Amino acid sequence: MKIVRVKHEDDIFYGELLDDKIIRYEGSPFVVWEETEESYEQSEVQLLAPVLPSKVVAVAKNYQKHAHELGVLDYHAPENPVFFIKPSTSVIGSGESIIYPSIGKHVDHEAELAIVIGKISKNLNADNWMDSVLGFTNANDLSERILQGQDGSFNGNFTRAKSFDTFCPLGPVIQTDFEKDPELNIKCFVNDELKQDGNTSDMIFSIGEIITFVTSIMTLLPGDVILTGTPDGVSKVSRGDEIRIEIDTIGTLINNIE
Repeated sequence: MKIVRVKHEDDIFYGELLDDKIIRYEGSPFVVWEETEESYEQSEVQLLAPVLPSKVVAVAKNYQKHAHELGVLDYHAPENPVFFIKPSTSVIGSGESIIYPSIGKHVDHEAELAIVIGKISKNLNADNWMDSVLGFTNANDLSERILQGQDGSFNGNFTRAKSFDTFCPLGPVIQTDFEKDPELNIKCFVNDELKQDGNTSDMIFSIGEIITFVTSIMTLLPGDVILTGTPDGVSKVSRGDEIRIEIDTIGTLINNIE
């Protein structure tokens, strides 16, 4: 199932994308929801971020080649995933505009597979984490590199660099059909030019390892999102650019920069 969250006139609701139509559901996929007889053409509704998380947990440098392109040529994977938090106010949906910060000097795109948590989750393990995941979606972990640290090290301020409003586009759907160890192609285009072309099979820490570690530290709530890291190929973006992220089985996340 492909779950969407949309706005029709002044009404916001969840639904299912099915054969280019959106079937309206009452309620929420995180609690109780029920299919209705209402359906809409995609042109009749505005796609919103498919989820409103209380927090976004993002894993850093989870692809070896990405660490190298940031200047960490002798990068050795840590014992556990290194992660940071992006605020809920950074989340926008497909079709919404990314606002280039007034103090921004070098903003990069980062195409990532995102995990949407479906229930209250604490101390998960490799055997049961799939039961707590609602599905996958696309994400763009936008980053201001000067604030982060020009050499890509951890000497900069990750929270400030990655937490601007609109710096976490998600969508367009939540794909609820997924595998334990997916091999999904991740592509990112800037103004139709291919910049990133990776696969989730190249992740250093698997989805199960990430979720196990994160939930050993904090409780994840329904709707929370985990970003699993970005492949190599990140590049600087500017006002007026269009960023398009495509991941197998999920769809296309498109945002322009204002």
